[in-house]
Amino acid sequence: MTIRNVAMMVIALVGLLPQRTTAQELEAKVVVNHSKIQGTNTSVFTTLQEAMTEFLNTRKWSNAQYTTREKIACSFNLIVNEYSDDGRFGCSLMVQANRPVYNASYNTTVFNFNDNAVDFNYIEHDKLEFSDDIVDNNLTAVLAYYAYLIIGLDMDTFAPKGGTDVLNKAENVVNNAQMLGEDGWKAFGDSKNRHALINDYMNGAMEPYRQLCYDYHRKGLDEMAQNAERGRSNITTSLTLLEKVKQDKPMSVLPQLFTEIKKDELINVYSKGTSKEKEEVNRILCLVNPSLTSDWDKIKE
Repeated sequence: MTIRNVAMMVIALVGLLPQRTTAQELEAKVVVNHSKIQGTNTSVFTTLQEAMTEFLNTRKWSNAQYTTREKIACSFNLIVNEYSDDGRFGCSLMVQANRPVYNASYNTTVFNFNDNAVDFNYIEHDKLEFSDDIVDNNLTAVLAYYAYLIIGLDMDTFAPKGGTDVLNKAENVVNNAQMLGEDGWKAFGDSKNRHALINDYMNGAMEPYRQLCYDYHRKGLDEMAQNAERGRSNITTSLTLLEKVKQDKPMSVLPQLFTEIKKDELINVYSKGTSKEKEEVNRILCLVNPSLTSDWDKIKE
């Protein structure tokens, strides 16, 4: 049983959740934006949006037990840049996943990524099917990859390396998708493609980063409602792991992505921090992502 399950069950005991029922992991909102495409029947985009929504939300992606209220809120915004009548799509995909902060009305963003290499074939009313063993469709491979990644990252925020089994499935999708010949799956093709993200995250040298994901969310944000000073102190300690990762693996894109996702949140967290905390966090963040120095300087104000 994951800490997510434990936390949600505690809330259920005080009457904030309905009786426990088993449900799929994702509560995905899908939008297919086809505003760039003119002069074609738009019904294909409607059926694609419906098919993607059903595919993500009705499939059971892991062996973990979720209640309806435990579903992971996420969004998939598919922007159609090119479309041909033979069913070939050239798209970009914006994926975001959020996590509730314990005992608070606030949701924190865990993952936010823009994938610019999502090309696939889809004919109106095609049924989207996927097998972990045989990857033969780029659209379902991309969706499955991000489904596994979102669930695994979410689990990592509730237990140290808690999402390993699911993240291994994301790695498996990458390996099996090599035969597709589509962009986004190749090693060394792009430092921010799908292969690079999961390969980097699961690299043994990146274990401090995975520990950061747990410490920041579970020991930091989840603690703040009960004791803001202690939660903020734990976040400060967790950020030293971010500094370590940057020093040990300077070419990794993950620390940069983390700071971009958490930028506004960090500024808000330290708005009531001590001068010592503000100085230390400003130093770490300027080291990890100097492109946002003007934002990090707001922490010291």
